[in-house]
Amino acid sequence: MAFFVPRVAKFIIKSTEDNNQLSNSNYKEKLWTKDFISTSIVNLALTLSMYLLLVTMAIYAMNEYDASMSMAGFVASIFVIGALVGRIYAGKQVAYTGGKKMLLIGATLVFIVTFLYFLPLGLYGLIIIRFLHGVMIGVATTATGTIVAQVIPASRSGEGIGYFSMSVVMATAIGPLIGVMLITNIGFTSVFVFSFVMSAISLLLSLTLRPPKVTKSEKPKNASFSLSDYYEKCALPVSTIMFVMAFAYSSILSFVTGYAQEINLVQAGSLFFLVYGVTVLLSRPITGPLMDKKGANVVIYPAIISFAFGMIVISQAYAGIVLLIAAALLGLGYGNIQSIIQARAIKMTPRENMGLANSTYFIALDLGLGLGPLLLGYLIPISGYRGMYLLLVIVILAGMVLYHFMHGRVDKKLIDS
Repeated sequence: MAFFVPRVAKFIIKSTEDNNQLSNSNYKEKLWTKDFISTSIVNLALTLSMYLLLVTMAIYAMNEYDASMSMAGFVASIFVIGALVGRIYAGKQVAYTGGKKMLLIGATLVFIVTFLYFLPLGLYGLIIIRFLHGVMIGVATTATGTIVAQVIPASRSGEGIGYFSMSVVMATAIGPLIGVMLITNIGFTSVFVFSFVMSAISLLLSLTLRPPKVTKSEKPKNASFSLSDYYEKCALPVSTIMFVMAFAYSSILSFVTGYAQEINLVQAGSLFFLVYGVTVLLSRPITGPLMDKKGANVVIYPAIISFAFGMIVISQAYAGIVLLIAAALLGLGYGNIQSIIQARAIKMTPRENMGLANSTYFIALDLGLGLGPLLLGYLIPISGYRGMYLLLVIVILAGMVLYHFMHGRVDKKLIDS
């Protein structure tokens, strides 16, 4: 596998560069370069393994170590805590270390950690592995986000970030499907083998990257601790919006499977994330370039409305087709909100602080996805799944108002900047 991956990637890159050369008549700056494609594949491999393990680790802990339901949930969720730690560290450090060096460190350690899953280290050993894996994924994906922001032409930032974020969207759609298929037909060991192969692919491709040289910040001597060193203030307003939207979307990631079982729509529920991913994939070639030409507002307001409407539809789902329509509306909504806000967080930040901006965005995203299930879990016994999804419509619309006052009013100034 390791022998063929670089050759396949080289073939894809060569074909894409040839197509770019044929379309130079429109004088667009190149987007689909070797480094853009390779960085996207690295990010896909890393996040595919991440989401595959997120949906299988709780079951593995219960089956293999007879863990309680709460402990099994902790085994799955501690990964998110580790990822937050990794992002906080990497967001500050990448400005001094450089994107490629940070990626190589993270990808190498991910490769080592994924091998540890094969060892019978007990339940507490598994918890430590999950935490370390999360830390290293946080470091590596912060680096990929920084590198891709450097290789995307400024005139095509929205389009480029949109395509790059498809690596995460595809991982969220395909990862759970692969995980369930592997443990059902082969067993848990196959899940670890798949993750190990993905880590090897990401490490090999990381070695081939040649991102543009960016002036590294000088690390201050004897600097005292400051909270502001761990987030980018220019990216904070839009990242706050991402926290609100991710909080609402966490109800889908964590509870839609249980909801589908409760309303006897298990078959449609198994296709939910696939429909979501395909919808985002089809809409991204339109929404990315549109944002670059017209600004974020022309895309994000309809996307937020689609997100809210999708929640209303899912709360009233009594047939499989209705559940899948909701998935498509969420893809048009949240799926595009995610990439638009990431692009804006980077656009508003000085080039030397792109890594910190990317980290700030993902910290907000992870916090929303992590805190959501914890708080909403107390709400479901009171309101039920349908009531929860209806109440979250209010949260999403409140997020739209917050977006308007924190960013929407000034977005036009960024179109030509």
